[in-house]
Amino acid sequence: MKFKRCIPCLLFFLLLLMGCGEGYTPKPRGFFRIDLPEKEYRMFDSVYPYEFAYPVYGILSEDPQDETHDRLRRFNINYPALNATIHMTYVPLQNVGLDTLIGEAADFVYKHVTKATQISKTPVIYPEHAVYGTLFNIRGKNVASACQFYVTDSLNHFLRGSLYFNASPDNDSLKPVVDFLKEDIDYMLKTLRWK
Repeated sequence: MKFKRCIPCLLFFLLLLMGCGEGYTPKPRGFFRIDLPEKEYRMFDSVYPYEFAYPVYGILSEDPQDETHDRLRRFNINYPALNATIHMTYVPLQNVGLDTLIGEAADFVYKHVTKATQISKTPVIYPEHAVYGTLFNIRGKNVASACQFYVTDSLNHFLRGSLYFNASPDNDSLKPVVDFLKEDIDYMLKTLRWK
């Protein structure tokens, strides 16, 4: 009778010993592989009152949520391979005061303060082309936009942009793509010319 009670225990230990025949090797921690495209730019020059170089892997489109129906107002640079979009808004300074627009741009940035651990500002100054503004780098776990900027000539033009991903934000895994796109934004601002 005691032998019948021991059979399940013996089977368990026998299976345990058979399962330990080969050495266990834990799998290394894995990360997503992100293939970043080669840097190459083309000029964006059209009816808009400005021009700049943007990446060839970016697709320009009018913003479908633009309710003003003014072609000078809103457009996007979409990065389908990276699942990201830079939303751009242009406002002629004849319509609104510069202080108001700079305040609104800062409000958009500081809406992220609840998730941000750091918001740093980098001045954008290219006096030879009358391009002045601020680039905001927003760091923190799960911030919606990692980079925003505005530039102006202080007289006629104001252009604001923000980088968003079409996925739930996870800055640890998105960091290589964010850094890659920040380089594109820097290049775009360096090549910006007002008409």
